[in-house]
Amino acid sequence: MAANFPVQKNTLYVGGLAEEVNEAILHAAFIPFGDIKDVKTPLDQATQKHRSFGFVTFLEREDAAAAMDNMDGAELYGRVLTVNYALPEKIKGGEQGWAAQPIWADADTWFERQQQEEEMQRIQAENKAAMQAAEELHRKKMAQEREGEREDDAELRDDPMAMAEAEALEQQS
Repeated sequence: MAANFPVQKNTLYVGGLAEEVNEAILHAAFIPFGDIKDVKTPLDQATQKHRSFGFVTFLEREDAAAAMDNMDGAELYGRVLTVNYALPEKIKGGEQGWAAQPIWADADTWFERQQQEEEMQRIQAENKAAMQAAEELHRKKMAQEREGEREDDAELRDDPMAMAEAEALEQQS
């Protein structure tokens, strides 16, 4: 069975829990091995008590490995614990594969992603328009400068005194 599902290296399955053990006690038992991200003890729907097992998720894989090595076979509230790497939740529903979450559970994040994507497209369009406007302004400025140079050359050719001054400046350079 483990071959079919990838193992979650930072989440541990903890089996054999006594009735008295709750999430706080489970957290306290595993905290010496490293920072804990989450502790879950799934409840039995009929009795509203945990089902004698739980999951401990560590922030670091190395901490989870140390906890598994030290806590597998250990005793907690008079019961021997079984500690292994947890398998991911199985998808229920046979071939159709419907998940345990309602379809709208991901709606908020989907809308956020859509809004972010639309905002990025709007910003990119604004940037593109600004770049095109800047390029057009640059082209106009360059054209005006070239036209101004032509006018200067035309004036220079018509005025013999200006031509003499230009030649004197070239000789001094």
